[in-house]
Amino acid sequence: MENFDALEILKSYLRYPSVSTDKDFHEGMKGARDFVSELLKNIGFSIELVDTECHPIIFAERFVGEGLPHIVLYGHYDVQPADPLNLWESSPFQPEIRNGRIYGRGSADNKGPTIVHIGALHKVLSEQPDLALNITYVIEGEEEMGSPSMPKFFDRYAERLSKADMMFVSDTGSPTTDQIVITTALRGLVELEIKVKGPKSDLHSGIYGGAVYNPLHALSEIIASLHNKDGSVNIPGFYEGVSQIEQWERDELKRYPMNLSEYKSMLGVPGFYSPRGFTPLEAVRFEPTLEINGMGGGYQGEGTKTIIPSEAFAKITCRLVANQEGDYVQNQVVKAIEDRCPDGVEVEVRRGCFANAYSIIPPNKSESAQCSDFLIDAFSFTDSSISKEFKKSPLYLREGGSIPVIADFKNRAGLDAIMVGLFTPEDNLHAPNESFDIGLMQKATETFANIFRSLGKRK
Repeated sequence: MENFDALEILKSYLRYPSVSTDKDFHEGMKGARDFVSELLKNIGFSIELVDTECHPIIFAERFVGEGLPHIVLYGHYDVQPADPLNLWESSPFQPEIRNGRIYGRGSADNKGPTIVHIGALHKVLSEQPDLALNITYVIEGEEEMGSPSMPKFFDRYAERLSKADMMFVSDTGSPTTDQIVITTALRGLVELEIKVKGPKSDLHSGIYGGAVYNPLHALSEIIASLHNKDGSVNIPGFYEGVSQIEQWERDELKRYPMNLSEYKSMLGVPGFYSPRGFTPLEAVRFEPTLEINGMGGGYQGEGTKTIIPSEAFAKITCRLVANQEGDYVQNQVVKAIEDRCPDGVEVEVRRGCFANAYSIIPPNKSESAQCSDFLIDAFSFTDSSISKEFKKSPLYLREGGSIPVIADFKNRAGLDAIMVGLFTPEDNLHAPNESFDIGLMQKATETFANIFRSLGKRK
């Protein structure tokens, strides 16, 4: 590939509507997969498409020689659905550049960061075709639907991956376009769905009201019991294993470029919880959660329909922090729900997926850090390169979100991750008008080019 016009390449990539959760987007998924595979092939990678029950995984390798440094890069080519379409200022799959940003579904999550990595590789390999660095790039097509095919992928490829020294990920966030975060932890995830059943069919609320327990009432009681007034989770054993926060983490958070008033204004909320005494900016990083993602039952149409519904439901997810066990937390939540179900109704709980958290202690932050010599150097190169290109040293912060597959890379292949956040709150991830800052994109490309050069020189 003689020239690498990153913006034009990203535009082309964004035009493929690669929505993994909707079978109507099969061609968009295939187009995006073929497009990024060809980009990697053109800079010297061998490409293997790993078949799955849903969307194939790209397993790309550049192998130079035995005994050389070896890194893994991770990304995903699938995107969130674009709905609601009427809230987009331009077509989600016809990218536009406005005010220094490129707009389109997937621009920040995760197609833009993928082009950053590939652009950096193109730059360095054009200068040094024999760069002494083995590179594996794993790009999956199911991240936005929970990575269901990755366990079987690890069954086949974990041993090959384990020969690498570490991995880089850019699927995390930073607070602003000039203050980059190296993410030190991702929360785990537990999924549940409650169904409360009452009468065998909807009943007339006048004829039967006062005698029959309304499933919506019962569900509301159960839901209300799951939290204390301060927002903390009211489940026995829920906080078991949660580690103490180290002072360096609090010190890093003090450097975060947003105060509580600005945070409140950005979110458009009148106030915050303070669970277990944590500030809001601490709570979203250091604390586990239990959230009601949706609930319903009964009549949802216009006007009134006077019924007692036959059933009601709620969808729940928990975010876990380091040292919590997903299966244990799931069991504890299920038991609490079943124990708190009122007489007169029945409750069923569907257990969804669960994933454990991932965390790493950077070597320059704590004496408790346990890093290989290679990882120590990789952190150093990353820190100095970010500082050079963005004119500010990076923050080292936990993130509230989850990328369950990163913990799997650690547990199945022994790979720790340096996670460089390349999206910001302004990017509107998973929402209409998603965008990616072009200036950040350019600086990040230079940043990773510097990192790859430095790793290639490491003996």
